[in-house]
Amino acid sequence: MPSISDCQPTIPAPGEGPSPAPSPDPAILDPAILDPAVGRGPGIRITQEAAYRFSVDFGDLIAALPVDEAPPAGEGLGPCPEQLLVAAVSNCLCASMVFALGKFRQEAGGVAADAHCRIVRNAEGRLRIGGIEVAIALGQPADALPRLDRVLEQFERFCTVSQSVEAGIPVAVTVRDGTGRRLR
Repeated sequence: MPSISDCQPTIPAPGEGPSPAPSPDPAILDPAILDPAVGRGPGIRITQEAAYRFSVDFGDLIAALPVDEAPPAGEGLGPCPEQLLVAAVSNCLCASMVFALGKFRQEAGGVAADAHCRIVRNAEGRLRIGGIEVAIALGQPADALPRLDRVLEQFERFCTVSQSVEAGIPVAVTVRDGTGRRLR
């Protein structure tokens, strides 16, 4: 998996350095806006703690997650935004694989993934994510999964995150079985 050092540092241009966080609009902090029961999907609250370090609050689900930019811009005291995006895409793909396997009563003996993003510069010279690569590994050999062909042809369609991200960022997915044989 990518480490904090894998995040490309975003070095601010002169005059673009950190500034004090503006006071949030009170309407944005209204809990009803973040409540999935009112028709929105899951939400978070993010709060600046220092320079490029923020705290991501997931509500009562889990403890807040510290996030930060890698040095030299930040201190690297948490995952960077690129890692969070890669984690969201790969987690959703793995969960979709588990769901698709379950539809066909298959047990993969565990699912894991290694994922990375490619950082590129756009026409204006700004850093962007040019692609995401996700390599999924199943714990079982393909021979132990008789309906694996059907799983492989549909699992990506169940992935809300990768299918949404792919509208703007290419996502390349490979799958290997428990012996290391590439299945797609």
